[in-house]
Amino acid sequence: MSARNRELLGLIPASLLVTAGFAAVFIQQGSLSNLSLTYGAIFLGLCVAAHVFLRIALPYADPYLFPLVAVLACFGLVMVYRVDVTLARQQAQWFVVGLGLFVATIVFVRDYRKLEQYRYLIAAGSLALLCLPRLPGIGAQVNGAYLGVRIPGVFIFQPTEFAKIGIVIFLASYLRDTRQVLVAGARRVAGITLPPLKHFGPLLVIWGIAMVLLVVIRDLGSSLMFFGAFLAVLYVATSRVSFVVVGLLLFAGGAYYLGTHVPHVVDRVDVWLDPLNAGRYHRAGYQIANSLFAQADGGLLGRGFGQAYLVTANGGALLPAPQTDLIYAVIVNELGLVGAVAVLITYLLLVQRGFKIALLARDSFSTLLAVGLSAVFALQVFVIVGGVTNVIPLTGVTLPFISYGGSSLLANFVLLALLLLVSDRARRPA
Repeated sequence: MSARNRELLGLIPASLLVTAGFAAVFIQQGSLSNLSLTYGAIFLGLCVAAHVFLRIALPYADPYLFPLVAVLACFGLVMVYRVDVTLARQQAQWFVVGLGLFVATIVFVRDYRKLEQYRYLIAAGSLALLCLPRLPGIGAQVNGAYLGVRIPGVFIFQPTEFAKIGIVIFLASYLRDTRQVLVAGARRVAGITLPPLKHFGPLLVIWGIAMVLLVVIRDLGSSLMFFGAFLAVLYVATSRVSFVVVGLLLFAGGAYYLGTHVPHVVDRVDVWLDPLNAGRYHRAGYQIANSLFAQADGGLLGRGFGQAYLVTANGGALLPAPQTDLIYAVIVNELGLVGAVAVLITYLLLVQRGFKIALLARDSFSTLLAVGLSAVFALQVFVIVGGVTNVIPLTGVTLPFISYGGSSLLANFVLLALLLLVSDRARRPA
């Protein structure tokens, strides 16, 4: 069976999943109709249209990436619909726009290697995007963090979702040119191999500015994603573990300082260490504590679609932001440990395909780009799942393709398009 036929076959489970998911929600609401079949048919039609485009434009691209994304996206639509019907309709609209942006990225960035020529412009644009949420009048603050840009009467745009892609492109391009110099010019100081500052300096400057800006806008989850992508690309480019160790030491020092001196970060750390503290539970600890209660209540097989308690008897929010920050807690509560593991396995398969693309790539820039995009995607999943399960402090990062949010959906479709472009070139016969 050809790669494109395997891709087409993989879209069938996604359409069946969205049909079965909506049917389960409708049954729970006592209003089962053929509307679930309609939703499934529409979703399958959109995915098949995208598949036909890929069959023509990228005939050698990885056949599993798009079906895996389709499964996550359709599952996300069902979960958001279960929380709020209006938000689900908006998410469906963003899904269509995302497919359009996905197609546009493949058409206009067909030769993605030309992005290397604009690496400093892309880096400057990414840093400008990070500054936008702090601008007076348009910056939107949510739970102490400056996450988005408010466009009056339209929507809230989260620029960090697109900035992460720009920073990864810059890192891949710059390290492609300097990786040999970094390795050859490395010096041992106190038993640790350090890269030459002359060539490592510009990289640190761009990364440092991004980190400072992320601290200023208080988006800690994005800070971790950027830092992790930086270390992943650096390690693949140089094969020097010592460089990663130095980076981790710097991160540990910065994390300690922020966790003891920045009030917003101090509060997050305190809640993480003891969310059930009587003084915090009814304030900042309410969200993470109820998230843990909901996951424990799900058990092995869950309570079933539509069975999670999202509001109290008085109409208050039992699980705050269930469509964004805590959507993973809703999944665990309704589908149990089995459903949660299935979601995580889907993410792991997607990331594995991304790293497989990096291994097959024929040039250094393609390899580093695929590694950076896959790493930043994997770290985004880790940050939100780790926060909801209280492994790390909770942040406002969205669960890719599942959480409600137009900016995240659009940016991740661009990320998917770039991975498929790299894959098509890597798998194309010489």
